[in-house]
Amino acid sequence: MNARISYLELPAAQYAQARTFYERAFGWAWTDFGPTYASTLTLGVNVGLQGDGADAPAAPLVVLEVSELETALADVTQAGGAITVPIFSFPGGRRFQFRDPSGNELAVMQPD
Repeated sequence: MNARISYLELPAAQYAQARTFYERAFGWAWTDFGPTYASTLTLGVNVGLQGDGADAPAAPLVVLEVSELETALADVTQAGGAITVPIFSFPGGRRFQFRDPSGNELAVMQPD
């Protein structure tokens, strides 16, 4: 199965300030997907800001895009990945998160 890096999700405890910083520093435009989540949609690899501390990753989170989420889940599990967040839906698709054997957390998403 092919997967490409689609997103880099950043924890944003200072959500409004983070949005403003990236707008001013790099000219990024944001699309809102809720009161505490926004994403760029025009970069080669898009950036998401997660302002909800309960859902924010502890570190930047690489998000891989696949065409068959359940197959990717089975492949990750079979390869030795530890699922940290089971499949869930979000505006625009579904995803799960896992840790690789070195402890790095990544996500895998399938867009709608």
